Amino acid sequence: MTTLKLNKKPETPLVKANKAPVRPVSGMKRDRSAPPAKSNASLRAEHLAEKQNNPQTPSKSGQRNHRFDGKPHENRVKDASNTEPASRESRLSERNHSVPIAAKARAQDTRTTPRPDKNEPQYRQAPRRGGKARDGYDAINAPQYGAAAKAAYKSSPVNLEQPRLSKVMADRGLCSRREADEWISNGWVMVDGEIIETLGTRINPDAQIIISSYAHEVQAENVTILLHKPVGYVSGQAEDGYQPAIVLVHPDNEWLDDPNRNPDTARVFERRFLRGLAPSGRLDIDSTGLLVLTQDGRVARQLIGEDSTVEKEYLVRVEGTLDDSGLKRLNHGLSLDGEKLKPAKVSWQNEDQLRFVLREGKKRQIRRMCEMVGLHVVGLKRVRIGSVNLGKLPIGQWRYLRNDERF
Repeated sequence: MTTLKLNKKPETPLVKANKAPVRPVSGMKRDRSAPPAKSNASLRAEHLAEKQNNPQTPSKSGQRNHRFDGKPHENRVKDASNTEPASRESRLSERNHSVPIAAKARAQDTRTTPRPDKNEPQYRQAPRRGGKARDGYDAINAPQYGAAAKAAYKSSPVNLEQPRLSKVMADRGLCSRREADEWISNGWVMVDGEIIETLGTRINPDAQIIISSYAHEVQAENVTILLHKPVGYVSGQAEDGYQPAIVLVHPDNEWLDDPNRNPDTARVFERRFLRGLAPSGRLDIDSTGLLVLTQDGRVARQLIGEDSTVEKEYLVRVEGTLDDSGLKRLNHGLSLDGEKLKPAKVSWQNEDQLRFVLREGKKRQIRRMCEMVGLHVVGLKRVRIGSVNLGKLPIGQWRYLRNDERF
């Protein structure tokens, strides 16, 4: 059986358009009572025809023709032959007039430091580091190079032996250095009867410092939050896909069943409480327990400052055997990273749990201490910081530090 394939041809041949149909841009109908406007092509054709009939007619097109100035070629040649060549002075003056105003301003700038020694080029002298404006350093008028810079540095009125005002305030426990700079800028600090508004001012260490009541009001608005951190959250910035513990601080996680909570004086959560809220002390991702987050620089300095002596208490569940000599080493006798550890208080809480009381907080300190005496840490929980206890705070919830609590 044979199959025939028939191709049906259209009765009328298809005609392909050479150009796309022209459609008006706008939907409005053209006014056919007036003749249509001439296109650019027709205008150009009329212009060329007029130019061929009268070649001396200057160009009337909208675009300027830089090669044709309306004069015949012969006249332009004669004018060029009659003109005298410009002198060197005139060319220089013409070129100077074309210099931009900004370039002239840079050329006339007189703030550049003169060379301290004419016999020695300036680029061969060792530059000195510039000081800070808060120390009285003038970046414009102070010399930057050579002997003149050294002499100006030595003759500076700033007494480098005296401490800065912000450091003295922090050492006295009035506030943190960041808060001190803010108070000084606002004019809230008085030293020996004089209001200080310049950052970096150096004072006598025994000077009398008076703080304005406005600063105390601002400081009283700062909050300190106690959080029962679960396992799987990092204390500080997010890392390796793990969330920071601060994400748990929101109204839904506040512990409202605290028996010591006073509803009359309780704070109402505001979003500004999260601004500047930072952890004061680390707690490993595999650890749980009490974590302090605060906006108050005094609290942060008290807990994690270099001279901090606040105790931290931990309950550590371990596996392995520990003899009396190993227990003595845990109390005092171990070193980490080449530095001897401060004395600790380590004792048995029960048959498989140790109680650690430390006055320092190195990274993974308890776990590394246990490994040195042959123990493996299974669980770690912080239950106290200073005189503030974790208590019955549920895991994953938080509460405010009460006014009667002190670390």
